[in-house]
Amino acid sequence: MRSFVYNTEQFLPITIDTAWDFFSSANNLALITPPELDFKILTNLDGKEITEGMLINYRVKPLLNIPLNWKTEIVKIEKPGMFTDRQLKGPYKMWEHTHYFIQKDNGVLMKDKVKYQLPFGIIGQVAHSMFVRKKIEHIFIYRKEILNKIFKDHGTNNY
Repeated sequence: MRSFVYNTEQFLPITIDTAWDFFSSANNLALITPPELDFKILTNLDGKEITEGMLINYRVKPLLNIPLNWKTEIVKIEKPGMFTDRQLKGPYKMWEHTHYFIQKDNGVLMKDKVKYQLPFGIIGQVAHSMFVRKKIEHIFIYRKEILNKIFKDHGTNNY
């Protein structure tokens, strides 16, 4: 089965601690997910910061408005520099998303690396080239736009 990798990065004019506080709260994921995905967190997180081994259940509508359950585990944390979540159940055969936060002079360089595989063999590969890759790109473009709005005031907490 062929694996795919998607990399993106974004500079945010915030401190690394502000970045960590925002991204380590799974509750904020709904804020930065395109509304058409109808993303819902099913796990009661009580505003808790992520921890290694934490399991989070979501419902998302990635295709044709069909709801799918998605379960991830936080598998690695190096506070405040990175964390990795891995799909345990969901639409992908494999999905592993690593979030990196690198302190710079005037803010934080945030990098995302997503490694994934699609189910259904050759059909999954065709689907990838036809729409899955574009859907992933759209999600991260939307995320960049929203994050620029949230953090436009250079480090103030607007969320």
